[in-house]
Amino acid sequence: MPSRRLPPGERDLLLVVDVQEDFLPGGALAVPGGDAVIEPINRLAALFPHVVLTQDWHPAGHVSFASSHAGRRPFETVDLAYGPQVLWPDHCVQGSTGARLSAELHADWAELVMRKGYHFHTDSYSAFVEADRVTQTGLTGYLRERGFEHIYLTGLATDYCILWSALDARKAGFAVTIIEDAVRGIDIDGSVERAWATMAAAGVDRIESAALSDARPSEPYP
Repeated sequence: MPSRRLPPGERDLLLVVDVQEDFLPGGALAVPGGDAVIEPINRLAALFPHVVLTQDWHPAGHVSFASSHAGRRPFETVDLAYGPQVLWPDHCVQGSTGARLSAELHADWAELVMRKGYHFHTDSYSAFVEADRVTQTGLTGYLRERGFEHIYLTGLATDYCILWSALDARKAGFAVTIIEDAVRGIDIDGSVERAWATMAAAGVDRIESAALSDARPSEPYP
């Protein structure tokens, strides 16, 4: 008989990545089915004693926007100083409606909302290290100082920000679990399948939210 998963504890953190209007249906860079992550995330947030959110936060004219490169179109790839960069439609521009966290997300559970991607010349998929693979966001230090050991990842998108965040969290020494029904991907030419394989090879676990919901204690979790 499989062992019963314990409910989240003081060393566990729910990390909710980029659940913003521009990544939801009708947004500038909508992830297919992206709104489906909101219900399980809200349910899980009530179980976790600690929740952190990330927010993509680009300046206008950001280097990752196709509109910033003459003659280029969204989803083309260019070589920048730090390596290959997929070009995106303008999205999550600072202060815009599209950059807002979803109104349906229970964001009041969060202890920290960490913005990323605000450096003009560098993209930032990962919640931990920007795309130049040098610039730290500061999240690693925050989590270590708080004593967290296990990161449960949810949000958007599986094949980009979830993937990079999971790999960097593992490199930083954290246990990482992706909550599968609380993530969705963009899926460019099989990128979601490749992302799952890459994360598995790095030691990233993968569960459904019910594995945690069903393990809740008989009394409400504080």
